[in-house]
Amino acid sequence: MRAMRQVVFIGSALALSACGGNEMDGQELAGLGQTEAPLQMAPLGKGIPEQYIVVMKKGAALQATLASASIAPMHTYQVINGFAASLTKEQLDAVRRDPAVAFVEQDQVVHADVTQRGATWGLDRIDQRALPLSTTYAYGQPAFGVSAYIIDTGVTPTHPDFNGRAASVFNSTGDGNPNDCNGHGTHVAGTIGGTTWGVAKGVFLYGVKVLGCSGSGSYAGVIAGVDWVRTNGTKPAVANMSLGGGFSQAVNDAVNSLANSGIFVAVAAGNSNADACNYSPASAAAATTAAASESNDARAYYSNFGPCIDVYAPGSGITSAWLNGGTNTISGTSMASPHIAGVAALYKGNFGDDSSANIDQWIKSNATPNVITGNPAGTPNLLLYKGAL
Repeated sequence: MRAMRQVVFIGSALALSACGGNEMDGQELAGLGQTEAPLQMAPLGKGIPEQYIVVMKKGAALQATLASASIAPMHTYQVINGFAASLTKEQLDAVRRDPAVAFVEQDQVVHADVTQRGATWGLDRIDQRALPLSTTYAYGQPAFGVSAYIIDTGVTPTHPDFNGRAASVFNSTGDGNPNDCNGHGTHVAGTIGGTTWGVAKGVFLYGVKVLGCSGSGSYAGVIAGVDWVRTNGTKPAVANMSLGGGFSQAVNDAVNSLANSGIFVAVAAGNSNADACNYSPASAAAATTAAASESNDARAYYSNFGPCIDVYAPGSGITSAWLNGGTNTISGTSMASPHIAGVAALYKGNFGDDSSANIDQWIKSNATPNVITGNPAGTPNLLLYKGAL
């Protein structure tokens, strides 16, 4: 959780960065004057043609905007005041001229943040201050009564490691299958709360499917999932977002709204070995952003870095639940983030519900300082530690 990033729209569309690229799919549309709402295009190769996220000004009614331009929205949101829709050029121009519109973003592809295939040493590492690993994981109250929302590829509710503590509750992908068909979300859920592989072994795990079988989706669908959790989530609750793409103010606004509602949000920093501040939701100020560490306390070579990082957590060679009742050992900041979500769930299970800001501060205050080697300048050198939870 960090100071809010300021976004300034100047001249042509603000350039975004994803996977190391800063080029644009297109420029801000010509023929519109300086009073029209800014248009932010997606990074090169990431944009979804003719699909946009429209964010309204505070207090503005979006129904009038929809009606005036004859727009049939794909999603309308409460977590932010806005909607997502396929727009013709004429509709886009009309939306940008609407004085009730704050800004428009081209929708873009978002991916699960996983790096490679490769036991879980991660649980062992977060319950002790120093190496070598003790080969044990000690925990107390395992977060009974806490809800964990996995905003990802879905979960496999019948996986034996969940012991009946999982359900699929939302799907924005349009594939007709609310359950996980990729494995990534099930793996993340297992790290948060699996009986064998989980940090908080008593949580109830809810699959919020925003990524499809390939592990990819759209920011419009991601915001829809965040919106569902903000509206329907049962507290006390945590949420995890082990996914990412180029910087999106709309995504960050949605994630910040969710976190500020009292649902703690852990997010993956991303796997591009780059500044996490150029990615979303890694740059969302109210979320807790996870960089990935190795079992020897080195920064994982792939992990994003920079001032938008809050804390490191185990991310390489993490074993957890997978499809068909099995397990898999994989690496990425996607694996680091659920360790943080699990510790936040333990906090709520032991101390009761609390604000996201207070839990974020507790996590950082209790983290083990200055043990991560290869830590880039300007990146907090803090390693997740759950203490006596």
